[in-house]
Amino acid sequence: MKEWWQGRKHKKRSVKRRNDQYSLFDLFLDVLGWIPELLFLPFRIIYWLFRGIGRFIGEVFN
Repeated sequence: MKEWWQGRKHKKRSVKRRNDQYSLFDLFLDVLGWIPELLFLPFRIIYWLFRGIGRFIGEVFN
C-alpha cells in the first residue's frame, strides 16, 4: 500500500509542476483572445472620440 501511495504522490507532484508552465497551446489561446480586441480597438477609439466631441459641443451650446 505504501508503494502505491508513494507512486500516486509522485504523479500528482509531477502534474502540478507541469501545470505551471506556459505552453504553446496557452499562447495560441491568448492570441485568439486578443485578435478581436485588436481589430475593434481603432473603431472604439473613434467612437469614443466622436462621442466626447459631441458631448463637448452639446455642453457649449446649452
